[in-house]
Amino acid sequence: MASEIKIETGTDELLCAIRDRVAIITLNRPEVRNALSDNLTPALRTMIRTCGENPEVGVLLLTGAGKAFCAGGNVKGMGAHRDKKKLEMSYEEKVADLQERQRLLTGALASLRKPTIAALPGPAVGAGLALAMACDIRIAAQSAFVSTGYLRVALSGDYGIAWLLTRLVGSARARELMFTADKVDAARCEQIGLVNRVVPDEELQDAAFALAKSMADGPTLALRYMKDNLDEALQFDFATARDHEAERLIRLTTTADHKEAVQAFIEKRKPVFRGG
Repeated sequence: MASEIKIETGTDELLCAIRDRVAIITLNRPEVRNALSDNLTPALRTMIRTCGENPEVGVLLLTGAGKAFCAGGNVKGMGAHRDKKKLEMSYEEKVADLQERQRLLTGALASLRKPTIAALPGPAVGAGLALAMACDIRIAAQSAFVSTGYLRVALSGDYGIAWLLTRLVGSARARELMFTADKVDAARCEQIGLVNRVVPDEELQDAAFALAKSMADGPTLALRYMKDNLDEALQFDFATARDHEAERLIRLTTTADHKEAVQAFIEKRKPVFRGG
């Protein structure tokens, strides 16, 4: 097993380590179900950017410490007005501030050109659910559940939750989940396509890491182009998306990784990709 490199995040509320080209980012506030905070959230934004830019990282694996993924925002702090600067902001300034924070969190996560995996050891609620949905793949422990949560605090949603939810489960189910804030257990999440797979609680981290490592060992540029193709499948008409696919595939035929994959196939061995 490769050695694990600890990455300094600036706070104990967020842990990061790189192992076998997988950046394991762990929300570390188990006492409050890993709710976002003024320390955790900025550190998470920084780690998403840093790991996204690091050529030694092939995949980001996002998870939570203890028995939760992320409970979303700090509800107890919503009425506390601890930040005097934010309290004095105008409506327009508050909107711009939230838009920027969203862009640098779920926006940045969805924009990464590397595979991203969310491993849910327990609940993912509100903005925590949006964070999981901004990843490419979600693996949940059997005891995990999700909830949109916003209805319970009389808010409408943020961090792109409605957009992400609609694309994952369809408009009718997204509306039901938003309007009811019901708890949806892991088995139901898998059934409706909200998570990709469910595993026994004790197997979650190993299963998530094994999947992440298999992708991290893969051809970096091909995976990047796959993400481009898959994103465009939701944006463009068939002809445009198909034409862009053709351009990317032809570019990849000239790469060292493609040549290595073909040679490995002929020689009946596992390919060793270099990212070129």
